[in-house]
Amino acid sequence: MTRTLAVVTAGLSQPSSSRLLADRLAAATVTTLGEAAVEVIELRDFAVDVTNNLLTGFPSPKLRAAIDTVERADGLIVVTPVFTASYSGLFKSFFDVLDQGVLEGKPVLLGATGGTERHSLVLDLQLRPLFGYLRATPAPTGVYAASSDWGGGDALGALQKRVERAGGELAAMVAGRSPTAGQATEPFASVPFEQLLAGTDGQ
Repeated sequence: MTRTLAVVTAGLSQPSSSRLLADRLAAATVTTLGEAAVEVIELRDFAVDVTNNLLTGFPSPKLRAAIDTVERADGLIVVTPVFTASYSGLFKSFFDVLDQGVLEGKPVLLGATGGTERHSLVLDLQLRPLFGYLRATPAPTGVYAASSDWGGGDALGALQKRVERAGGELAAMVAGRSPTAGQATEPFASVPFEQLLAGTDGQ
């Protein structure tokens, strides 16, 4: 069965360094995982839809399709630019509109981009707690790319090594997970009376 990867990138410019990093992370993951379908969601194209969803509580068909892509994916790659020492508002708003529990147990690779290396802690201080709260399972290695990392030479090589390590970790997590794992279950599903009695051990 072909695995699916959803890539969510919150870069605002086009092209953006966030999309560039997201593409590298996806390529590294697929290289290790083997055959996989990659679907990219550029949040800049959904800004109005996300805002309307926050106001009305209902997603547009376009946004619903993007949400479904994330929910069905076997693995998730997320990349946000750093604004004011944190993830972008658009990035956070997209994950605010997801139904509770849909990311539970889903492997996720965390990425971020910014102007200087000083913002690299956003991975551990902002992104990791967010996805921990959403009950996703972040890969051990997150990847931060500063402007200097795209300059070529040793800096670009060091970035690529981090990308390959993180992609390999996500691939291993996805490969070891059932394709149906993490799908939302009905919390009020009925349980047969005989099963309830069996669980009491006669007490």
